[in-house]
Amino acid sequence: MNDIQEAITRAHRGEWARVVASLTKRFGDLDIAEEAAAEAFATAVERWPEDGVPPNPGAWLTTTANRKAIDRIRREAKRDDKQKEAQMSYGEPPEPLGVIDDERLRLIFTCCHPALGMETRVALTLRMVGGLTVPEIARAFLVQETAMGQRITRAKAKIKAARIPYRVPSSEDLPSRVSGVLAVLFLVFNEGYLATGADTDPVRHELTAEAIRLTRLIRALLPDDGEVAGLLALMLLTEARGTARVSRTGELVSLDEQDRGAWDTAMIAEGHQLVRERLATRIPPGRYQILAAINAVHTSARDVRDTDWSQVVALYDQLARIDRSPIVALNRAIAVAELDGPDVALAIVDGLGDKLSGYHAYHATRADLLRRLGRSAESRAAYDEAIELAANTAETAYLTRRRNQLA
Repeated sequence: MNDIQEAITRAHRGEWARVVASLTKRFGDLDIAEEAAAEAFATAVERWPEDGVPPNPGAWLTTTANRKAIDRIRREAKRDDKQKEAQMSYGEPPEPLGVIDDERLRLIFTCCHPALGMETRVALTLRMVGGLTVPEIARAFLVQETAMGQRITRAKAKIKAARIPYRVPSSEDLPSRVSGVLAVLFLVFNEGYLATGADTDPVRHELTAEAIRLTRLIRALLPDDGEVAGLLALMLLTEARGTARVSRTGELVSLDEQDRGAWDTAMIAEGHQLVRERLATRIPPGRYQILAAINAVHTSARDVRDTDWSQVVALYDQLARIDRSPIVALNRAIAVAELDGPDVALAIVDGLGDKLSGYHAYHATRADLLRRLGRSAESRAAYDEAIELAANTAETAYLTRRRNQLA
């Protein structure tokens, strides 16, 4: 370890000025260059003890710093353009600020206009405000990129043709728009939790943190809305596992293999409290509240063997009654495998093939179930499908290792 620390110190002493100078020349901004260089060295401190010092530390640091700088510039460019793009789409400036103090949250509520269909308003807002690309949005909706691009273009055309006003919502407007806003933040969080964009880190903490921040603000505006509380709880209980989800070698760590001692206990406690508060109201829960309850069961278990799988399946049964998504059915099947066995679960999963054939998690689930049943050749083929479709580098590394472990 001392050798690693010495190598990092030596690299810092010899490479800091060169990396900053290189980035400043390329991007023309000293602040961005210094911040990116600092992030690169912080990454070295985290990874080199596990991975070893790279053959060319200077090149490694420069490449990493360049990537960090590009990520920041992209984020800043998107943020600066969001307000202008939204106003141009609606063709007029907004009215006074209204009840929402936060500029970004105000813009999301403004764009989630109820005159548009739910999926359309969510997709349009993700593009204009959420900072997601068309390919990332398409993957979130499990549709082709061209189809999603056309959907967003048609939404903008409808706004202009129907003269839908770009109006900041009043407090009375919030309940009719909040479901769309929550859907936007849920998908932004998911993209951060397991990033699908090219040239990005496998986990984008800036997206998960921003989604949590904005959901907290909505809870302050609508403290009695159960789905707002449910989404916040879901995000907290998911984010609490963030540090244990990717290994130092950049591979995804499955829930059953995670170091539960590395989970954030404060986030878990807050998430559990929100779940208990909603249960105490005895009001039938919505989608996000049920998902939060499922995550509460997982984060209550000190060991994966202590997981109450019967409770997880029961919660998925409840969720399936209000959300008939094939993804819900797929996740339910994963829980069924733990309760009733992989053969029962595989029969459920195989019935979803016509709807989820383009979804990498469908093939990854089949691969794991087939592996557990000893059907190695079929499992390998399913892993191949999952690897081809997966866009997240950490997930691809995990799936590749599992495939290569097959007899």
